Amino acid sequence: MINWSEAGQQRSAPWRTALGAPPPARVVVADDRMKADTAYRLACEGTALLWQGDFQNARQLLRAMGRRCKPAAPGSGFHRYRQAQSQRARTLGMVLIPYAAGHVVPLRRAPDVREACTEAYGADAFPAVGQLRELLGVIGAHEWRKKGVYVPALGARIHPHHGVFSPIRGEYVDLIAEAPLPGDRLAFDVGTGTGVLAAVLARRGVRRVVATDLDERAVACAAANIARLGLAEQVEIVRTDLFPPGRAPLVVCNPPWLPAKPVSPLDHAVYDPGGRMVRGFLDGLAGHLEPAGEGWLVLSDLAEHLGLRTRAALLAWIEEAGLRVVGRMDVAPRHDRPMDEDDPLHAARAAEVTSLWRLTPLT
Repeated sequence: MINWSEAGQQRSAPWRTALGAPPPARVVVADDRMKADTAYRLACEGTALLWQGDFQNARQLLRAMGRRCKPAAPGSGFHRYRQAQSQRARTLGMVLIPYAAGHVVPLRRAPDVREACTEAYGADAFPAVGQLRELLGVIGAHEWRKKGVYVPALGARIHPHHGVFSPIRGEYVDLIAEAPLPGDRLAFDVGTGTGVLAAVLARRGVRRVVATDLDERAVACAAANIARLGLAEQVEIVRTDLFPPGRAPLVVCNPPWLPAKPVSPLDHAVYDPGGRMVRGFLDGLAGHLEPAGEGWLVLSDLAEHLGLRTRAALLAWIEEAGLRVVGRMDVAPRHDRPMDEDDPLHAARAAEVTSLWRLTPLT
């Protein structure tokens, strides 16, 4: 619950979040008279603003507060970058909005967010209070889900759900589309997310693909995408941690590439504390490969350029798992961030390479 005082009376409402953000302890009511400097100061001090004015004015206030957030300096390093990002998220998360029953935002000029909120929060649509910043993310995710992301390797669109990482970085998908298949009978796709890699393998002619994920949202998203693409007879979606039962000639995994702590559902596609998923995949791979089978580990080396992991450590993990490298395919990123010299991580992003490591058991 979240509590505040309004017109001399104590009020409370359920706290709504899909990102796990805790409810603020201090809340004041705010409206169109609130100045950006005042709002920013209060937010930095830990006081949240429950908005009662015009919805579009709240969006403008949020943008003005964002301009006041101090970014990490270029070249300041990964940890300072994450600290700045975390502080920015906490500050901007202090602008709150009310929800009426039915996922309705009872503010002037508020958009119809009922469908978007149902996708993110479910059908239970009781009155609540949540972060404006999160709602804008929910709206954006709804648009991604409706329009989809065109994947050239598929010749079709993938439709990500809220909280499931969108396949906007196509280079890793292209690696899966181009690597030589060790066979076309069966493949496992470990950590499938939207199901994009499972779909690529099926379109390449793999007759049966078992795709796994532990996240319920990812399982639902992958199943919807596979059905939309007409591949449900080839691809089975299983909710489990890492591997399904059995062995396969090909086991594919595109794990999170940075060994750091995630702070939101989407972060889990990027941040992997201690390299848990990478190590788990490598340690279990030999036991899930058929004789002469291959494991494909698709991994960015950004962590190496940020000083979070060394190439020697990755190679040692491979050897300790009883595996050997039989080939590697590399591709440079094609997105715009490596060109942004103001990005605090510019040097690392400019040097980044994504690799598909072809692995087989030592024996």
